[in-house]
Amino acid sequence: LAASATNSEPINPTMSSAPSNANEGCVGPASQEAGKAAACAGCPNQGACSSGSFSSPAALAAKEKEKANLHNALSEVSHVVLVLSGKGGVGKSTVSTQVAQSLSSRGYSVGLLDVDICGPSIPRMAGVLGREVHQSQSGWTPVYANPNLAVMSISFLLEEGDAAVVWRGPRKNGLIKQFLTETDWGVGGLDYLIIDTPPGTSDEHISIVQYLNDARSSGQGASGAIVVTTPEEVSLADVRKELNFCKKTSVPVLGVIENMSGLQTKVSDMRFMNDESNDCTNDVLSLLKEKCPEVLSMMAITDVFPPAGTGPQGMASKFGVPYLGKLPLDPNLLKSCEDGVSFVDQYPSSPGTTPLNNIVDKLILALPVEDDEGDADAMET
Repeated sequence: LAASATNSEPINPTMSSAPSNANEGCVGPASQEAGKAAACAGCPNQGACSSGSFSSPAALAAKEKEKANLHNALSEVSHVVLVLSGKGGVGKSTVSTQVAQSLSSRGYSVGLLDVDICGPSIPRMAGVLGREVHQSQSGWTPVYANPNLAVMSISFLLEEGDAAVVWRGPRKNGLIKQFLTETDWGVGGLDYLIIDTPPGTSDEHISIVQYLNDARSSGQGASGAIVVTTPEEVSLADVRKELNFCKKTSVPVLGVIENMSGLQTKVSDMRFMNDESNDCTNDVLSLLKEKCPEVLSMMAITDVFPPAGTGPQGMASKFGVPYLGKLPLDPNLLKSCEDGVSFVDQYPSSPGTTPLNNIVDKLILALPVEDDEGDADAMET
């Protein structure tokens, strides 16, 4: 399925070629202090580093070739956006997919890369489940959800959709590298590459940051990260670790999204139960229609996840990063992901549509593409 990966994946994205199981504070195997520095004590790679096997001419040449391949593969991508969260189940894939769908609906050329190797959700949410990628001389041809949205995921490479991917870190990292180097995003490249990541701050995150740094050595590796959280402390505690990860690896944080900030739905779309737990929806709606019809068009709102303290907005302020806004628990947003359609296009009047559009507006403002900058200059003159 994927080319075999070596055991020399990076742990510190600022140190080229550091092994994945290196100690904290690794000086890098190419350093003159490799295997001798205080941080090397007890490291399983200490012997190999001190022998110079990582810094041999052949090893350095292979690393430079890898960097060149990464650079060439992503040279036509204007912006690379990581979607991160230290917590699972907070809606990273939902945000990744619907931001990508919204950008593509506005005419941008968008790639959506699913690097959640063990739990790929993107194909279903993008409406391309069961499709296959094809390989040519130019690399893997991604699956197109629409003419402006190309999708790549391990799901397209599995013979069975429910097959478990039971891989160790190096093999997963090897596939991520293949995705970055061998996916042909098409003539003209991409305005935005949205990368949906697994939860946590694990091997995959460290590696993808390093790969992007190698690919885009003339500037910042990743253009930035969107960090997703839900309002409660159980989520915030892990997301704070993710923000610290971004700080440590010099990944700019484009902003924090507070997902599932509250359930919002029209009263007419609600179901009702009596004291005996029997469904009485029709009776209640008929009574409201007769006695107080204006209530039927009102929005019912409740906090499903009670916010902790100052919540995600306070956390963003403490870390000095933008707060992109709240996305409510909108049943139509869930339905859009289940059906694989663009939420903002399919449900323009739904409670979550305006907040999502506002988030996409902020993303475009933070990371304008060349045509946008030209248009802005023309308007100013």
